[in-house]
Amino acid sequence: MIGEKTNKRFDLRHVPFSLGSNWPTFVHMKTGLILGAAVWATGPSPTLLRRTLRAAQLFHDGAVTDLICCGGLGKHPPSEAAMMRDILIDAGVPSHTITIEDRSTTTAENIAFALPLLETRHVVIVTDWHHGPRARLVARRLGLTAQSVAPSLRGAKPLAQIKATLREIPDYIAYALRLRGS
Repeated sequence: MIGEKTNKRFDLRHVPFSLGSNWPTFVHMKTGLILGAAVWATGPSPTLLRRTLRAAQLFHDGAVTDLICCGGLGKHPPSEAAMMRDILIDAGVPSHTITIEDRSTTTAENIAFALPLLETRHVVIVTDWHHGPRARLVARRLGLTAQSVAPSLRGAKPLAQIKATLREIPDYIAYALRLRGS
């Protein structure tokens, strides 16, 4: 687990986000899908860590009752989903509320491979703000009602965010035109 490797637990009292009073009301949206991000040789990438801690916060705030961690094995073990599970457990999310989907390698696969694990068609997708529109498009095409929630950008590198946003523009167009994905 992450806590064993770093000798510390994730303390959500110091995570820089909260649902606050502007949080939308979810009707039957109780399952959170955390979309994958890289695992580095040294541990979770900052993106994976931010997404996963955001999902833990949603769980602790009662916005979701269970979480599905999506993401297969990349360049470095463990799988993205297994790494997310360990972070969630270290953040105090009970293991019985966590399911892992550890075969996917794309946004479309993240959501498609999670479908058989869902007990509802209403989901909260946890991903970065620039990735949310494409993830919601994929989810809708697969018959889901989805809303996306993004983690805080605190600690994110501006250049990396700009590059990711610019990469999403052609990807969204390709998905919208059904040139890629589902």
